Amino acid sequence: MTLDWLKPEVILGSTMYAVIGVVIFWVCFILVDMLTPFKLWDELVEKKNVALAIVVGAMCLSIGNIVAAAIHG
Repeated sequence: MTLDWLKPEVILGSTMYAVIGVVIFWVCFILVDMLTPFKLWDELVEKKNVALAIVVGAMCLSIGNIVAAAIHG
């Protein structure tokens, strides 16, 4: 078993892909927030809308899966 995953270029590449994935995720979340007729954050935090929280959670998981699949290849 080798320790290739400890090389600096591997760690840097993984970190860059993680940052790109998080940025894409947040852009998608903001886009969905702009497309909905209400503010998602206010509805979730202040009004404690559980049904919307489940939908947003499912959306977050699906966007995360899409980003991970795109990065992984």
